Amino acid sequence: MNSKTILFNRKNSSAFFRTLNERVNNYFNENKIAKNGNWKLWVKTFIMFSLLITPYVLISIFTIPIWLQILFSIIMGIGLAGVGMNVMHDGLHESFSNKKWINRLMGSSIYLLAGNRYNWQVQHNVLHHTYTNIHGHDEDLEAGRIIRFSKHSKWRWYHKFQHYYSILLYGLLTINWAIIVDFLQMKRYMKRKLSHGKFPNPFVNWTKLIISKILYFLFWIFIPTLVFKIVWWKVLISFIVMHYTAGLILSLVFQLAHIMDEADMPVPDSKGNIKNTWAIHQLKTTVNFACNNKLVNWFTGGLNHQVEHHIFPNISHIHYNKIAKIVKKTAKEFNLPYNEIKTTKDAIIAHFKYLRLMGVKPAL
Repeated sequence: MNSKTILFNRKNSSAFFRTLNERVNNYFNENKIAKNGNWKLWVKTFIMFSLLITPYVLISIFTIPIWLQILFSIIMGIGLAGVGMNVMHDGLHESFSNKKWINRLMGSSIYLLAGNRYNWQVQHNVLHHTYTNIHGHDEDLEAGRIIRFSKHSKWRWYHKFQHYYSILLYGLLTINWAIIVDFLQMKRYMKRKLSHGKFPNPFVNWTKLIISKILYFLFWIFIPTLVFKIVWWKVLISFIVMHYTAGLILSLVFQLAHIMDEADMPVPDSKGNIKNTWAIHQLKTTVNFACNNKLVNWFTGGLNHQVEHHIFPNISHIHYNKIAKIVKKTAKEFNLPYNEIKTTKDAIIAHFKYLRLMGVKPAL
């Protein structure tokens, strides 16, 4: 990662965002509603956890055929992704509730996804939300050497096939969290002294990571094997299918928001300056998709409303569909872009076309 300090343009910085912020605040005040989640979010939380835990219990208690076990594991994966996008995401953005302990509790559901609170908040809340789509600063643009997400990344010969093999790798997202990524991230972030809030005690932070990993594998692998006496290879199949399903869903939703031709990937000048203000930068680097699809809105936790989420990350996704009208109108008034793709299908096609474009060897 690049250590150069990034500076957003502050000239007339309040014009667009001040107007937008005032209008959004007026919406909440006039309708006498809070910016955090409501009963709809609690109902959704119950449903997502039910999708995750109920199949786990059924697989553990009853002897079922392998095809039904795989089906249940896919449902668990859908629930796992649903918890991540709807519960964990709002919790770690402190928008689930107006009570800190509830946000902390819901944010801790990241441990069910094999993730780590500290790592995720540094990567997502700090690096991604601050330096969106800036090469060398936003780690969401990095996929090791295997996938080339940006024209600023080094091209390698196998990238010309990435629009084919990337879909196979996307499913490994949460498994990578569990086994490798969390340890590498914590080492890197602790060394750079990065944090979201107060910098944690290194010993305590590493201890939490190790203990959470032990508990994680106890819950998902060793308890079904040792306590419920399920054959180890059946447990492993369920574990892999669940994670692959969740990883595929989460990866695609994340990529459709930023890894597109419609999303800018600006480079700072030699002094680290970005030409736009932070709010305008968010407009130019994010893409909405399928905003009129009620099922997509509900299941993705509003992550298809990426423009609204990036400008107002502390507002619960429950409200994005309403405030999107305000954001779109205000952006138009200021002659600013509002990137939006009508359907999920079109967004997926656009994403893989972009991957194919990034796989072409750059001209010298």
